Amino acid sequence: MNFNIINTVTKQTNYKGFLFDLIIYISMMFLIREIYFPEVGFIVNGLFWSFTTLIVAIWRMKVRNVTWKELGLRKPDNLWKALGISALILAATMISLIAFNILIDHLPFSLGADTSSESAVSKFGNLKGNWAHFLLIIPFILLESMLEELLDRGFLMNWIEKLFSSTSFATIIAVILQAAIFGFRHSNDFSERSITVGIIGLIMGIAYVKFGRNLWPLIIAHCLLNAGSMIGRVID
Repeated sequence: MNFNIINTVTKQTNYKGFLFDLIIYISMMFLIREIYFPEVGFIVNGLFWSFTTLIVAIWRMKVRNVTWKELGLRKPDNLWKALGISALILAATMISLIAFNILIDHLPFSLGADTSSESAVSKFGNLKGNWAHFLLIIPFILLESMLEELLDRGFLMNWIEKLFSSTSFATIIAVILQAAIFGFRHSNDFSERSITVGIIGLIMGIAYVKFGRNLWPLIIAHCLLNAGSMIGRVID
């Protein structure tokens, strides 16, 4: 795999500037989650958190004169190739998660309990057999999936990479750190869920670098992954 540093942000790195941006961005990413409006439910709150973080990202991108197109939100050169890449990402993700589930009982340390199944009802409502509710919430789930790719692989990963661009392993560091942040943000602890989500972030980050830094295959794969998860809750 080619992990060469690709200068997609600026011709000359302002390390202090990128560090300042990351401090603001990551602080907002976590602190905004302390605000919760129970009357509107988890999905609306989740979108509120993501859009607030997106505003910060757009602000810092404007300061650094960076566009979303430069970060990968551009039309794929070949639609069928992009769909094929999305399928590969999905396959790699599923294989990695299956492997983790097989190995988890043999880890030399214990993990926090995975309460994702129980919390899903409180977050999304009782989806079992309820296709009407599924159709109601799935557009918002897909929107959130897209926002996560913009924020985690598009903004966060590139900014971390630029911060460490003086090293030979800047891209590797960026892939790993964004995956760790992505996983931790979904559970705020070291648990089976945080590692599972972190694995997804790791696969997405590697795919982003490997396949030309175009966000659309990742967005498609992420949307399909989350849609499949929600369908599983309906038919389970």
